[in-house]
Amino acid sequence: MKSAVYRGPGDVRIEEKPEPELQQPTDAVIRVTHTAICGSDLWFYRGHEEHEEGSGVGHEPMGIVEEVGEDVTSVQPGDRVLVPFAYSCGECEFCRKGIHTACVDGGFFGPHGDETGGAQAEKVRVLHADGTVVRVPERYADDEETLKSLLPLTDVMSTGHHAAVLADLEAGDTAVVIGDGAVGLCGVLAAKRIGAERIIAVGHHEDRLEVARELGATDTVSSRGQEAVEEVLELTHGGANHVLECVGAASALETAAQVARPGGSIGAVGVPHVESADFLQPIFYKNLSFSAGGAPVRNYIEELMDDVLQGTLDPSPILTKTVDLDGVPEGYQAMDDREAIKVMVKVDE
Repeated sequence: MKSAVYRGPGDVRIEEKPEPELQQPTDAVIRVTHTAICGSDLWFYRGHEEHEEGSGVGHEPMGIVEEVGEDVTSVQPGDRVLVPFAYSCGECEFCRKGIHTACVDGGFFGPHGDETGGAQAEKVRVLHADGTVVRVPERYADDEETLKSLLPLTDVMSTGHHAAVLADLEAGDTAVVIGDGAVGLCGVLAAKRIGAERIIAVGHHEDRLEVARELGATDTVSSRGQEAVEEVLELTHGGANHVLECVGAASALETAAQVARPGGSIGAVGVPHVESADFLQPIFYKNLSFSAGGAPVRNYIEELMDDVLQGTLDPSPILTKTVDLDGVPEGYQAMDDREAIKVMVKVDE
């Protein structure tokens, strides 16, 4: 089968790999119909994160169940399913708490994967299918417009929602969203969905901040560093009680800590890449609550899917470029060059 493979910084290729097979009675094999390139994929693409050369990439699959192990009961061959970026057993202490990314027998697709390979491929093996995959209702299974809206739930929309949850955001609150990438834009959507009265999107790409406004941002700040901090502090009269950090870089964490009002909460969901922990000082001295973590997509995805299917949530505007599987290298280049917010990959069905 065809699969996107990492060959070094700036070098993702489409190569032939063996098709995945069932190895455990709890496995499923999914024929991928849609997947995506994530902003977090750019960390290894740019050489900022180690990734084994020759390994598969991608972690956001949606597709058709092709085969299931004998113990799988929740889906069957032919079902259209969404697959979170992390697989989970659904039964351990942490899955029961709703933090599936801490599953004792879980793991990840893509650059941090072990047994699954990457999801930018024609097929993918899913461990713990019953605890991981989510079936798309049959009436929507072939509706391409709906499927495009559902695809971001496998990662970025659920991650933006997680940022809002971690930041203790409630209806009527003011939220500051740090980052204008796909996760930040989904953070804006999540804040709007929850009912935030004011949503301030902070970034430095005018075209993306325009999308943020379309998705529900009431204010935008297009600057960096101390200038951005000062603008947010002025807009919020001294800081916001709820800050969604959606980048992971030290500069974003520092901005989040500085714009949070004393006693406020930060929800950090950007994959951390920091060389200094200086951002902890304002967190300490301002008595801020700081919560962080990879989104437990499986805990949120059905709730968010209901809203998508009802027409009250649509994250599809973040998917600004579409390629086929052979076009994945082009998609990486487009995202690296900031020519696309997020790339959707449509695999031949």
